[in-house]
Amino acid sequence: MTGILIAGTSSDAGKSLVVTALCRVAARRGIDVAPFKAQNMSNNSMVCADGAEIGRAQYLQAQAAGVAPTSAMNPVLLKPGTDRRSFVVLRGHPGGTLEAGQYTTGRHQLAEAAWAAYDELAGQHDLVVCEGAGSPAEINLRQGDYTNMGLALAKNLPVVLVGDIDRGGVLASIYGTWALLDDADRSHLVGYLINKFRGDAAVLAPGLEEITRRSGLPSLGVLPWLDGVWLDGEDALEVGRWHHEGESTDSAALRVAAVRLPRISNATDVDALAGEPGVDVQVTVNPTTCARADILVLPGSRSTVSDLAWLRRTGIAEVIAERAAAGRTVVGVCGGYQMLSRLILDPEGEEAAPGSRIEGLGLLPVEVDFAADKVTSLSQGSWRDIPVGGYEIHHGSCTVLDEAEPFLDGCRVGSVWGTMWHGAFECDAFRRAWLEQAAADAGLDWRADHRAMGYQALRGQMIDTLADGLEAHVDIDRLLGLAR
Repeated sequence: MTGILIAGTSSDAGKSLVVTALCRVAARRGIDVAPFKAQNMSNNSMVCADGAEIGRAQYLQAQAAGVAPTSAMNPVLLKPGTDRRSFVVLRGHPGGTLEAGQYTTGRHQLAEAAWAAYDELAGQHDLVVCEGAGSPAEINLRQGDYTNMGLALAKNLPVVLVGDIDRGGVLASIYGTWALLDDADRSHLVGYLINKFRGDAAVLAPGLEEITRRSGLPSLGVLPWLDGVWLDGEDALEVGRWHHEGESTDSAALRVAAVRLPRISNATDVDALAGEPGVDVQVTVNPTTCARADILVLPGSRSTVSDLAWLRRTGIAEVIAERAAAGRTVVGVCGGYQMLSRLILDPEGEEAAPGSRIEGLGLLPVEVDFAADKVTSLSQGSWRDIPVGGYEIHHGSCTVLDEAEPFLDGCRVGSVWGTMWHGAFECDAFRRAWLEQAAADAGLDWRADHRAMGYQALRGQMIDTLADGLEAHVDIDRLLGLAR
């Protein structure tokens, strides 16, 4: 067995993409490879076949490796519920909470579970490609660390640093990471990669030579900027192909506004809409943008009650009500569906004070009860005779009180739709049929291109593009040779 740890000089430096690409490259070479991330802090998650919940990035990396995703690949998943509290998913199932003050002192049990999961994968596969979390230079978190250098020391792993040149300061971040580590940690660093480079590599070369001279770390390659690659992320900073407020859009496209909730979860649901030709998705917190869109999406939320209050404070709740009254499409997914309900009951204080009764937006005849156990499962069904699959990750059961059109374990009333299923829009035939219905409801003559590449095929193509880029610009033989 061999293993290697891909660490980043910062969050969103490209660790997930490099691990995904390396898993695909190794699998192409006939290596039995598996991904691993000891701890993931993310509200973007996925359900494995056995009902275990793991980060979306690790699920995708397993697909790149050609192996079945399991909870061992992401044994600790922290889902932020507030700025000071995270909900713990341990080996795929609820494991309590972790307060901000416990982050450096209360992780011993999590570390043991994570390292046991690594050993499990190491006993089953020839190569384990590990992804770090954040940056190994976060020396304020070094005590009790089990995701970066703590993992490297415990399992004797070589560490490759990945730096993002597009955000600037990449040379300083690589050298600064090396300089901040103590001698024991530094001894595990074996090289670095530059990510998202645009321009003449000869201009960059002197800087890399100087970094190598000062640190002794060799450059293992410079990955170019890859257009059209937007694989599942771990947070909502950059989600797929969402446009940002004020960016130019195609005036002929079907306009979708996705509300950036403060505690948005499984934001990747909207990626499949954004990947559809002729559809423009814009992430927004602007009520005017929400009002103008042809379709308004309320994504999932890790804190439904809190985000519902935020909708009311921002004026977006009023826009949603006006859209419903005018017959303009609104769709809520999971937490977004719960917000559209009449009433949310929280007898045990899951998100509010015990015994709370919170009024929803009242646009769907639904009552939500947070007393039920957490649900994590795969789902199968149909809509208008079109097969649809998805997955559920939620607290709270929804009961439809009055007559309404069934819709993917949810319901529809007029122009307002709600479903508990994540991932449904990844089903090509359903997505396109539903978009055509929503466009017709908006009085638009928009038609999907049914000859376009499907969403799963598009994701597979992006994984291959990543792997091709890694093979072309990185010394793969040296990289794999460093694994031990």
